[in-house]
Amino acid sequence: MAEKLKIIPLGGLNEIGKNITALEYGKDMIVVDCGVGFPEDDMYGVDLVIPDFTYLVKNQDKLRGFFITHGHEDHIGSLPYALQQVMAPVHVTPMTGGLIRLKLEEHGLADKVKLINHQPGDVVKAGCFQVEFIHVNHSIADAVCFCITTPVGKVVMTGDFKIDPTAEGDMMDLGRLGVLGNEGVLALLCDSTNVERTGYTPSEQVVAESLDRQFKNCGERIIVTTFASNMHRIQAVLQTAHRYGRKVAVTGRSMENMLKVATELNYLKAPANTIVDIATIKSLPKDKVVIVSTGSQGENMSALYRMAFSTHKQVEIQPGDRIIISASAIPGNEKAISKIINELYRKGAEVVYEKSEGLHVSGHACQEELKIIHALTKPKFFIPVHGEQRHLQLHAKLAKQMGMNPKNIIISDIGQVIELSSRSCKVNGTVPAGKVLVDGTGVGDVGSVVLRDRKHLAQDGMLVVCVNLSSQDGTILTGPDIITRGFVYVKESETLMEDLRLLAIDSLERCRKKGVRDWATIKSTIKNDLSGYLFKTTKRNPMILPVIMEI
Repeated sequence: MAEKLKIIPLGGLNEIGKNITALEYGKDMIVVDCGVGFPEDDMYGVDLVIPDFTYLVKNQDKLRGFFITHGHEDHIGSLPYALQQVMAPVHVTPMTGGLIRLKLEEHGLADKVKLINHQPGDVVKAGCFQVEFIHVNHSIADAVCFCITTPVGKVVMTGDFKIDPTAEGDMMDLGRLGVLGNEGVLALLCDSTNVERTGYTPSEQVVAESLDRQFKNCGERIIVTTFASNMHRIQAVLQTAHRYGRKVAVTGRSMENMLKVATELNYLKAPANTIVDIATIKSLPKDKVVIVSTGSQGENMSALYRMAFSTHKQVEIQPGDRIIISASAIPGNEKAISKIINELYRKGAEVVYEKSEGLHVSGHACQEELKIIHALTKPKFFIPVHGEQRHLQLHAKLAKQMGMNPKNIIISDIGQVIELSSRSCKVNGTVPAGKVLVDGTGVGDVGSVVLRDRKHLAQDGMLVVCVNLSSQDGTILTGPDIITRGFVYVKESETLMEDLRLLAIDSLERCRKKGVRDWATIKSTIKNDLSGYLFKTTKRNPMILPVIMEI
């Protein structure tokens, strides 16, 4: 039988973020994007969520390279973790490469990884694949989509995009997509993030005009927080500040890194003498200062958070400060953002964050833009990507409205193997895929059991029963002592503590009289007796840890 092209999403389906897709044909494989996801509320202590790279490790002899669409964390964040397990060249555009280089330096990989820069229009041969870089508009510079020529046909992967006719630089290369559509596109894998929204995504120009309104006639200090990666937005802040005679200081590690990379690569053109060091702003009049800060998502280590809660070393919020939040909340971050806004108001600041102010536009295509991509590429098969189940289903529905045969649309899941020939497209089997949790320097050592324990501790606390038994006859020598954390305040619950102590003594005596000397059985008896009593009396279920020592 003839070989079939395998498209294997290892992330980015039925979830937001963690985008990574492998394409495999015969003895060759390439990987498009390699992003992180962010921990859910019940992932206590977890810093990042990365894909399971088991399949890539197993097939590393086939891997011809990583191809990255753009420099957002959900597309590049897990690359250092992947490259520690499988080594392959990384193909990027210059801005994306600059951001990845910073990450590789942090992980001690900068000298080991071959990072290759390309421009839109370049075609890269990787085994049996030919990957063409095509310019798109997004909320970060140097974003591209890929046309991947395979032995069975052309596959277009849009990455994240929107169509912005007034974007700084060039508009998305719709002409090239139209040419590819006329030549014949076998499959389209298209961003579904904004498919719920009708119409078109507004241009970044809207934000520039809104910023001008906020700066005009403002006699107070202005603090702008936005996504560090959105250079177009930061460029607009710089130009607006210069127009009104204000100096700009930058605070926040990711913002400083992004500014450094973008300035070096000439993607950010700051007007002369506009950017100043954050330490100098105290000597300037407040109506001559703009501070650009991280923290638009309420991150508790960000510059804006530290300003709000008075832990920032250089900036203290003053009554009258105008704080512009030029970003929308990523789902799940709403509470953290509200917490910061409330604290800023408490300090007398004016906070501008309403959608009606036009201070943020999405970087993802709405329905009409998606229709344009479908119409231009005219794919034989369609696979919606980058979204939760509702996004994928709605995008599939949109494709049907565009006249696609429902049989040619595949809503997949991570780990499923999609097999394509020039005439057919179907799901055939699965590969290992899922979430690997990063906690500090530990990668993958926090699993479902550890998470379950953390959740249990967070919800109900813990109770430790310590007792010393005689090694001769099993009688109690000292204890049992009851220690609690996160369950009750011991000084106010002395009666309950004494009841638990007596219950533990009764459990131990019962085991001794039965001749039970197996520690596991004794511990189980104590846990069962105490947990039953606690639930009956307090309706709580703390984690109970018996600690037994023999003397």
